[in-house]
Amino acid sequence: MASGSSPASDTVPAVAYVPDLMDRSRVEIASRAAGRAVDFVTSASDLAAAVAGGAMFVVVDLGHPGILEILPRLGAAHTVGFASHVDKALLDAAREAGCDEVLTRSAVFRRLARPGPASGLRPSSRPSTE
Repeated sequence: MASGSSPASDTVPAVAYVPDLMDRSRVEIASRAAGRAVDFVTSASDLAAAVAGGAMFVVVDLGHPGILEILPRLGAAHTVGFASHVDKALLDAAREAGCDEVLTRSAVFRRLARPGPASGLRPSSRPSTE
């Protein structure tokens, strides 16, 4: 995994694939505000390895090659994907591929800044996919 702090002992390990530096910075700031650390990976294929290594919370920028194909391989990890609000087809495709939460770019940073169990970081609070 690339840069990032190791997760605190009371949080679920989190990993993100966010290549855009501005968005990556915002993910890091929002996560830090919620009291959690996020490790960043440098490719979409690294996400599956991170989940196999224990990451249970994944943040992905859906607008990059390989993301939709990797989502079904993330297993039990809770995934939060984001893209532009105008890219409805991509947002719908991410839902179909198994992304747990599909948000617009503007909403994802508010979502990640929520602290504690209400943030969705606890595996027991994983939303229904029905």
